[in-house]
Order: sequence, then C-alpha cells, then structure tokens
Amino acid sequence: MKLYTKTGDTGKTSLIGGRVDKDSLRVETYGAIDELNSFIGKAVSELDRELFKDILIDLETIQHELFDAGGDLANVMKERHYKLAEQPIEVLESRIDALSDEAPPLQRFILPGGAPAAATLHIARTVARRAERQMVTLMKEIEDVPTIVQKYLNRLSDYLFAAARVVNHRLNVADIEYIRSGNVFKK
Repeated sequence: MKLYTKTGDTGKTSLIGGRVDKDSLRVETYGAIDELNSFIGKAVSELDRELFKDILIDLETIQHELFDAGGDLANVMKERHYKLAEQPIEVLESRIDALSDEAPPLQRFILPGGAPAAATLHIARTVARRAERQMVTLMKEIEDVPTIVQKYLNRLSDYLFAAARVVNHRLNVADIEYIRSGNVFKK
C-alpha cells in the first residue's frame, strides 16, 4: 500500500461523505485537533511509566477520543452517528478534580513550563484552546457540526493544565508564578 494517493494535489481533501478545500475551516479545525494529539503523544514519550501511570492512562484514552472528535468533524454524510459523547467529558471533570487536589493550591497565574513533559502538556493546552476557538467559529458558520467537540476541547484544556501542574509537583519542580499577577484564584 502506498502512503500517497495524489488525490490532494489539486488542493482538495476527502471527508467522510464529500470533498472540500484543504484550507476549509472544518479541515483547519480537525487539523488543530490532530496537532493537539501529536503534542499529547510527545508528552507521553516524556513521562516516566511508573510515576505517571494514571496520567499516561488518561492521555492514551484522550488520544483515542481526539481521533473520535476529528472523525466526527470530518463526517459530512446526511445520516451520521458521532463517536464522541458526554461521558468522556464527565471523566475529564473527575480527573481534573483529582489532579487539582494533588497539586499545590493555586493563587496566581503561572508561567507555562517546568519539567519537559509539563511544558509539552502546556503546549498541548494552548493547541486545545486554539482548536476550541476554531470549533466555535465553525459552529457559527456551519450549524451541522457536533457541538460536543467544543465542550470536550474546553474541558480537555483544563485537564492538560491540571496534569502539567501535577507532573511538575511529582517531580518537585515548582510552578513559576507570573510576578505581576494578582491573587486570581481566591477561594
């Protein structure tokens, strides 16, 4: 099997049930999700298998869910069944709560960084935010898209922030507070 098909040489790409320009907003959105998935894969490669077993399990599940989200966005058939559902969002919320409880209390904004895997998770977080913004624009332009993807991306960016903080915490790497930040996380 050859990896190249030459069908994209004219600037078009195939969706599930149609073809569109490669720079269409739909393709840009699921392309950002693919980029996000790649950064998560990079973070996985940087995490110790024992110390971060729980986070690695989360990230592998998330990678599959991101493939589901991209596939759902690429589906333009009249009759379609989406793979991404509400349940993964509930799982993310539960994991965000658990990770937030483990990390030191947060009072100010923090700078992205720390240990290499934490820095990569922060990059993934920003890509998730970009994908979410693109999804919002897509939802305004095309009503017939799975809106659950936007909600999932929103929650995922929070998860990635919480996971990055726990990675630093478990490795005894302090988060660096943004020095001009007020106390924005008051309880």
